[in-house]
Amino acid sequence: MTVEPIRDKAKIKQIYYFLNGKDPKYGLLFKFGLNTGLRISDILAVKVKDILNEKGEYRDYLILKEMKTGKEKKIKLNDALRKNINSYLKNSSIKYDSYLFSSQKGGYIGRVQAYRVLKEAAMFCNVENFGTHSLRKTWGYWTYNMSKYNVGLIMDTFNHSSQSITLRYIGINQDQKDELYSLVQF
Repeated sequence: MTVEPIRDKAKIKQIYYFLNGKDPKYGLLFKFGLNTGLRISDILAVKVKDILNEKGEYRDYLILKEMKTGKEKKIKLNDALRKNINSYLKNSSIKYDSYLFSSQKGGYIGRVQAYRVLKEAAMFCNVENFGTHSLRKTWGYWTYNMSKYNVGLIMDTFNHSSQSITLRYIGINQDQKDELYSLVQF
C-alpha cells in the first residue's frame, strides 16, 4: 500500500478533532506534521526547549538534525502551529527540557504508537491509504497547490533529487492520471 496525502480539508479537520478529543498530544502531533512536513521520527524527538527559549518565547527557528539524512533542517513555525502548541502547553504540565510528545514510559512516544493512533483516526474518518508519512505528503501536496506549483522549493525542502520524485511523492502524478481517465469517455 502506498500512503497518500489527505486531499480533503474536511477530512483533515475530522481527523484533528478525533485525535484532539482522544488526547491533545495526538492532536498536536497531527498538526505538527501537517504544518512542518517533517518525518514522524523527527517530530517525535522535538523537545519544548527546541521551540521555546528559557523565557517561554518562540525561537526564530526550530533547528534539528534529520534522523534519516543527518542534514540540518531549519523550520519557521507558522502561526497556526504556534497557536496549537500554546494551547497544548497551557493545558499540560510539560517541562522545558521534556519531549513535546512525551511517553508515559519515559522518553517520547514511539513511531509504532504514533502510527497506531493516527491510523485509528484515519480509519474512523474513512481516510484510505493513510500512514505516518501521509502528514509529510499532505504538507507537500497542499504547499505545492498553495504555492502555485513551486515544485522546486518543495523538492529542496524534502531533499529529493528530482522534481518527478517530488510530484510522485506528494501524489500529484496520480491526480493527473486520474484526471486523464475522465477526459475521454465513450
